[in-house]
Parts: sequence; structure tokens; C-alpha cells
Amino acid sequence: MNAKVYEAPVSTMALRRGVVGRFLRMAVAALAGTLFAATPVAAQKWETGAPIPQGAEEVYGMASGGKMYVFGGLAPGWKPIGMVMEYDPATNQWTRKRDMAAYQHHVALAEMNGKIYMFGGFRLPESGRATWIPLNSTWEYDPKADSWRQLAVAPTARGSANAVVVNGKIHVIGGATLPPGLKDDWIHPARNVAIGTHEVYDPATNSWSKRADMPTPRNHAAAGVIGNRIYVVGGRAGSVFIPNALNLDLVEEYNPATDQWALRAPMPTPRSAAAWGVHDGRIYVAGGEIRHRDIWGTYTTVEAFDPKSNSWARLPPMPMPRHGLAGDFIGNRFHLISGSLQSGTNFPGLVTNSDRHDILVIGGN
Repeated sequence: MNAKVYEAPVSTMALRRGVVGRFLRMAVAALAGTLFAATPVAAQKWETGAPIPQGAEEVYGMASGGKMYVFGGLAPGWKPIGMVMEYDPATNQWTRKRDMAAYQHHVALAEMNGKIYMFGGFRLPESGRATWIPLNSTWEYDPKADSWRQLAVAPTARGSANAVVVNGKIHVIGGATLPPGLKDDWIHPARNVAIGTHEVYDPATNSWSKRADMPTPRNHAAAGVIGNRIYVVGGRAGSVFIPNALNLDLVEEYNPATDQWALRAPMPTPRSAAAWGVHDGRIYVAGGEIRHRDIWGTYTTVEAFDPKSNSWARLPPMPMPRHGLAGDFIGNRFHLISGSLQSGTNFPGLVTNSDRHDILVIGGN
């Protein structure tokens, strides 16, 4: 059978190409203007710091007192390592501190007045098959004394949430937890699903209160505070496990004064399990994880969000891609430490953890 081919007149096709081409050019220009219209980020360069003595995936970073602290780590079989490492940029050296008071993973960290606060996470069961049990614990770590203190438990048990400080209070947002009513003898960790729960811890009274939930439930997100407003960036919807989840590009802004949320310009690269930090009015997001049927990978991508212009800037990529890495700023240096080079390799013989310590310098010196 001969196929019949329908040909539009040349003038009509040319007109369509012109209209479509003009529309696409306008759309691309508008998108670029929205995403990348930020005030130029100061000059950047990469440096290499001393490698962390023990590389691991699912490590969490927080700067305090001019030093960098790395917590956590996850060994094969989902066994929490519970390490605490201190990095001193003055000497470019690491010191092993006392282990975490409780062995848990996927915790949320915040720093205030020289203390580091740790919220939630997951733990192994006391017996039986390994799985992820969500926690509602609250801990305070004193870096100077190298000591831990247990505080009031949170209303909601969850892991992989975000914690940020605004006006002397710590907002714990999102994460993942088990749905109520599960009665299975064994529950796979992937059954922990994203939530938008928003609770606030007051260190002055050691008490909790409730605020408006985040509109988009998510876990493994980045977050920061600029101008007394909270920004939650990316992360994953669905399960805490990336094979059963969707990476997000959404950015949501929370105003504590009005207890309301608003959408902002989306992150150009949807991703989760990244490192992040805040410097000079911008939130920087580095690395992250991606999972499709045929691709199990990690990102080198570094992008910065400027709330004033509601726009994103792309920075030089990381020298080595990773997810589950620790990150934070000390001065104008964005420290990115350890993590895993591959997605889904928490099994003996497949571990791809790195001890690498990359430093992105923003501006001079």
C-alpha cells in the first residue's frame, strides 16, 4: 500500500515555522529571564581541603564557631555510623569527636548560639529485619564541651526533614514518616512517605508549637533563611526512597510573620539529597541524586537562589558528583564533604563513598 503524503503549501509551512520559532524564542527568553536574572554571583574558584578521615554516605554538615562539623554516616545494611567529625580551616585538619548520643540517620540539623540541634531521623529496630523507624527525638550538641543533651521530643516522628532558625526559634519542616495504621510484620523503609508537617522548637522554653504546614510534602530537601523568611528547595515527593519518589524543582517561601507560604522561581535542576548553605543573601545547592529506570546517578550541579530577584544562577560544577554529602559555609567558603558517588549502593561490594572535601570560594581570597 502506498502511503499518502500531505504537504502544506510552502508559504503556510514557512508561516508556521516563523510563528512557532518566534514563540519558542520568546518562551526561552522569558524562562531564562525568570531563572537566571540574578545579580551576578561574585567570582568563584574551587579548592581542595583535607579529606575527611572516614568517608560515608548520608552525612550532615553544620558550621559553628568557625569550624565545620560532620555528623552521621550510613554503613551497609542501613546501619548508622553515628560519627562526629570536626574540621578546623585554620589548620586544615580533622578531629574525631564523641559519637552521636543516639545512632540514627537522616537527621535535621540547625545551629544557634554556638549549639547544634539535631531533630528526628531514622533508627534500626531492636531486633528482626533491618528497616527505617522514624524518630521524634531532639538533641543538643555542644561543640566546645563535646557533649550531648536530650531535649523535649517533637510531636511528629520523621526523618529527612529540614531545620532552620528564625528569631531564636527552630522550624522543623517536611521529611518523611510511616502512614498511620500499618500492621505488617515487616515494613520496607520505602513505606516512609513525604509530609509537609511544620513544627517549631523553642530552646528557651524547651517546648514545641505548630505552624502552617508546607503546601508541598517533601523529604531530602534543601532549606535556608534569608531576611527572616524560610526557603525550602527541591527534595523529593512520594517515598523517602528515590526509586519510589519524584525529584522536585519547587521552591516554597514561608513568612513567619503571616504564617503563610508562597511559591518562588523553581530550581533549574530538580534534585534531592543535595548539600546546601546560605551566604550573602543566596541559598547555594550542590550535588544531589537522580534515579530513573536506566540511570542511577549523582549531580555535579551547583546553583544559587537569590530571593530579592527571585532568580537562579549557575556556578562552576563540583569536581566530583555526590549525593548524601555534608555542606555549609564558613565565611565565603562552601565546604562540600564526603557523600556517595552513585545512587542506591548501600550494599556490600557496591559502596561508592568518597572522603573528598571540595571548597567553593565565593569572591576574593
